[in-house]
Amino acid sequence: MKYILLIYETPADFELRHPDRRADYLAAWRTYHQALLDAGAYVGGAPLKNVATATTVRVSDGKRLVQDGPFAEAKEQLGGFVILELPSLDAALAWAARCPAAATGAVEVRPMETEFHDAVCGS
Repeated sequence: MKYILLIYETPADFELRHPDRRADYLAAWRTYHQALLDAGAYVGGAPLKNVATATTVRVSDGKRLVQDGPFAEAKEQLGGFVILELPSLDAALAWAARCPAAATGAVEVRPMETEFHDAVCGS
């Protein structure tokens, strides 16, 4: 089954991405990524830019509404995602606990809706 890990990071974590401050932060992520590869669990993923770069779009009464930033302020911000192929929710939770962001932010684990995806994509 495929799981997505939604990685929520604090503003301080985003600051650690700066080239002058990221050595330890980057090393932790590289170690985690390599462990996922070695386990054959990694399907894909990507970090996201800071929430200040976000734009939210809604449609109301047929009109597009565009808002700078996220819909709600939060202590943690969506910082990226990882897609894993794993045998169980327990395995996904174990990988989430190993994620570097779990120590300072949060990692949300969700099974992917692959059946609906395949219906949309015609697979």
